[in-house]
Amino acid sequence: MKTILAPVDFSAITPAVVENAASLARAVGGRLVLLHVVAPAIVPGDSSSMVVDLSQMQARAETGAAVQLAALKAGLNAGGVEAEVAEVGGIPTVQILEQAGVFGADYIVMGSHGHGAVYDLLIGGTTHAILKRARCPVVVVPALRGGAAGGDRGRVRRRAGQPGAAPGA
Repeated sequence: MKTILAPVDFSAITPAVVENAASLARAVGGRLVLLHVVAPAIVPGDSSSMVVDLSQMQARAETGAAVQLAALKAGLNAGGVEAEVAEVGGIPTVQILEQAGVFGADYIVMGSHGHGAVYDLLIGGTTHAILKRARCPVVVVPALRGGAAGGDRGRVRRRAGQPGAAPGA
């Protein structure tokens, strides 16, 4: 059975990522693993003026993610897609690659937030890093202008002869 890993960050592109990952899972008769990485809180250099309990922030982020993951899983299962969820803490790029190995991912389906070249050059992009380092095929769901994916651009396209392809596609 093929395994599709879909990292989700609950941004506007998440529904399109889940939809495309589910389509791929159906097409290959596979299981879908939704992964959420809770990134560590980053504190500015001089944190003495900050009176924030980082452990409480982290716990709230983890609880919120668990609730959202459970809802996504329930929807997928109701739609006939075998799905499971995983939530880990750490640096997203590192954890996505690590979890791809743990789950034996045959594909990774993830979104592009549509940042420009300057942003990617200065800040970097998780999707770009995964594309460079993944040991399995990576399907990128493009973001439309305005930050969300949708319409026809967010759909999985298949070539003729591939599982689930329409005749004459």
